Parts: sequence; structure tokens; C-alpha cells
Amino acid sequence: MKESNRKKIDTISKILKKTYNNRVLSTLDHFSGFYKISRLGYEDPILISGVDGVGTKLRLALDHKKYDLIGIDCFAMCINDVLCHGATPLFFLDYLACGKLDNSIINKIIHGIALSCKSTNTCLIGGETAEMPGIYKENDYDVAGFCVGIVERNKIIDGKKSILKGDILVGLPSSGIHSNGFTLIRKIFSKDDLMVDFQKKPFFETLLKPTKIYYSSIHTLFKEFNIHGIAHITGGGILENIYRILPNNLSSIIMKDKIPIQPIFNYIQKKGNLLDKEMWNTFNMGVGMVLVIPLYQKNSILHRLRMLGENPFIFGNIVVGDKKVLLK
Repeated sequence: MKESNRKKIDTISKILKKTYNNRVLSTLDHFSGFYKISRLGYEDPILISGVDGVGTKLRLALDHKKYDLIGIDCFAMCINDVLCHGATPLFFLDYLACGKLDNSIINKIIHGIALSCKSTNTCLIGGETAEMPGIYKENDYDVAGFCVGIVERNKIIDGKKSILKGDILVGLPSSGIHSNGFTLIRKIFSKDDLMVDFQKKPFFETLLKPTKIYYSSIHTLFKEFNIHGIAHITGGGILENIYRILPNNLSSIIMKDKIPIQPIFNYIQKKGNLLDKEMWNTFNMGVGMVLVIPLYQKNSILHRLRMLGENPFIFGNIVVGDKKVLLK
């Protein structure tokens, strides 16, 4: 092995080891990651997995050299999906591809992933870095992540089986755009537009705020309450992602005026001259995660979420219907 490659692996190993626990049995010298799952205390454990990337938000992050944010976003998109089914994350792997390796950039991306893993007790046990000239340009990078969690079979959250008439929808605010809608954003805003002052800083900085990780709040709720359904609001917006968790005989009514829409979404709509339909089918509109809960638990759950530092809001309910999401 070339000395430069050995140094690169040693550097990455030091970053990864900060996320390890005594269940990680492998190192980066292995061809795969090893994770011990015996004696975790589950009677009928089910592995829950998720894979995702950063989408075309990546282009904006690369242009403005916000490399650590790429790693945070990649991890957030994956773990938030895994949380939707009641799982506790166990480990994470990443795949990085580029035109030409720059160790400084790679380390910053991985560092962003590792910090996020550490904050959620998730082990970053391995990954792959691929140099692909001819496929990617010299300064181009792409990243994808893969997260595995675990849950007791009888505690899997599946809205199609659990959501009931009369349940209510509780929204948890997003940190901003998150990682969806950037192809449209890049069509609307020029490079000069991205440098314009917005809320006392360049607009691109607001766009690049990392996707919020909901682990701490939602993982706590799993232990204390009966959650009927969870939807991570990603591509397709609120409408499509809530639709995914509904039973066939129930519909959801969403009240737009109950959602604290953040100024950035109004700014995008005005600049792009976009119809409401396009906005609601593209962006999260300020809602990062949706919890579907029994009405009788409303006060307890809202109080607990506030104690956990969230600002939850009720913005809809479940009614009998032919599986539709109705925006009012």
C-alpha cells in the first residue's frame, strides 16, 4: 500500500473510532464492517435500514466549500427515516465518490458524519471512497449514507396499521429547507442572488442550514408514549409523505394556517413566482417531521416535546376517507 493511502486510512480511522462502542469488531482494514447484535436485550429484534444522499443541495455546498455540512445532511436524511419506524440507530456507513481525491475535503465530510453519529450514539463503522475521473469533475463530490437500526417487532411504528380516526397531526419544525427542492432553487436563484443579504447573512447560508436530526426528541417519545405514525417530510413535501403512512380507509386534513411557515419559503415562492401547489409538493414548508398521535395523549406529548426543546404544533387530524391528504 502506498504510504499516502496508509496515512489517509489512519486519519479516517481516528475520526471513526470516536463513534465506536464495544459492539464494533472491525477496523478500516477489513473489507466490511462488523457489529455485534447479540445480547442487546430484544426478544424479537427487527433490523430497520435506510439509505439516502444530499441531492442537488450538494452542488451549493461544494460551491461554497461547506464540506462538513454535507456529512451532517447525509446522516440526518438517513437517521430521520429510520426513526419513523421506532428504531434505535446502531451503525452507519458512507459512500463518497469524486473526480480527484482531496484528503482535506474528504476528512471534513466524514468529520460531519462522525459528529452526527456521536451525538446519536450511532457507530460510523466503515464506508468507501472512490476516485472516478471521467465520471466526476475534479472538484465534484457525491455522498450517500446507509443507516441500520433495531426495534422490537411488536413496537414497530407502521401508520398503515396503527393510525385511527380522530388521531391528530403534530408537526416538529424543520431547520429550514433541509435537503429537498434544491434543483428548483438553483433554477430560480442566480449566483448573485445567493449572495444577497437575507436575515442578516448571505442567502446561501440560510439555504445550507443542515437538516435537523430528530433523534433526541423522538427517541425519548418512543419510551413514554404510543405513537401511531411518523412521517419524515422529504421529497414530495407534506402531502406525499403523510399519504405514505395512511391506512386505505382514512384521510388526513391539514390546516395550512396552523403551520408556522418560515420566511424563507415565502421568499422562494415570491422570487420564483411559484404556485402554492408546487411549493407544497416540493418543500417541507417548515415541517420537518410529523407525528400522528391519539387525541387523548395530546397535552402530555406536547408538554414532553417542549421540555425536550421542541416547538410542536397541531396542524391536522385523521378522518374517515379514501386515503387522501386534504390541504385546507
